Amino acid sequence: MRLNFTKMQGLGNDFIVINGLDNSFDENLINIPNLANRHTGIGFDQLLIVESSKTPGIDFRYRIFNADGQEVQQCGNGARCFALYVFEKKLTSKRKLNVETFSGDIELIINDASSVTVNMGEPVFVPSKIPANLDIQHKKYSINDTEMGILSMGNPHAVILENNIANLEIDKIAEDIQNSGYFPEGVNVGFMQIDSPNKISLRVYERGVGETLACGTGACAAVVYGVENNLLENTVCVSLPGGDLDIKYEEGSEVFMTGPAEFVFEGSVDV
Repeated sequence: MRLNFTKMQGLGNDFIVINGLDNSFDENLINIPNLANRHTGIGFDQLLIVESSKTPGIDFRYRIFNADGQEVQQCGNGARCFALYVFEKKLTSKRKLNVETFSGDIELIINDASSVTVNMGEPVFVPSKIPANLDIQHKKYSINDTEMGILSMGNPHAVILENNIANLEIDKIAEDIQNSGYFPEGVNVGFMQIDSPNKISLRVYERGVGETLACGTGACAAVVYGVENNLLENTVCVSLPGGDLDIKYEEGSEVFMTGPAEFVFEGSVDV
């Protein structure tokens, strides 16, 4: 089978996008980890599938697979690439889209200069809904003697505050948290450095991927944690290794993320 794809990236977080609107794509017929391999395959952090939706008022359905082949609920950088893909491929003429995801519906707004704003919805703090094996909801938790915030932005996140993240060896810390038994569906682990009340630096170790150049939901989770603990203002620039995202959040409301998306190349591969 010949698989046509589009390679895209958002702040270095890279994806292949598959047009599945004609229902011809079957993820069970391909080996996603092999395709994701950066030496012997295409190379990507996640695979995104564009599908139609039968729900009234919804423009598209959006599915996400990590590099390890696991289907996941949400990806903020992927959502921006998804929006630009369907607009530039003329699958829609709308600049404001309602899209169905595994974890709920999201709103995408296509701005000028390949910038996209995503309404990521409200953060989830209830442990059973994150999900996390924690008895009581708190603003801070301690796991493996490390203090962190735990919440969901459509996928589970742990956020750890550090004084300096530049040379921090995050792999072992993140993997120990991921393997702690507290997260039945895994967890993305973010390491946040507060530079000012409206600017942070962030590194994220994603489940099923490892450290990535950018993580949109991770940026949202970090800002939410900072705002909820009176550490940050409501509008924050998040500096990730791949570039910057603008995040807006007020307690009890939805989270808005704005950032770039870019096409890299078109291709096809035998699978």
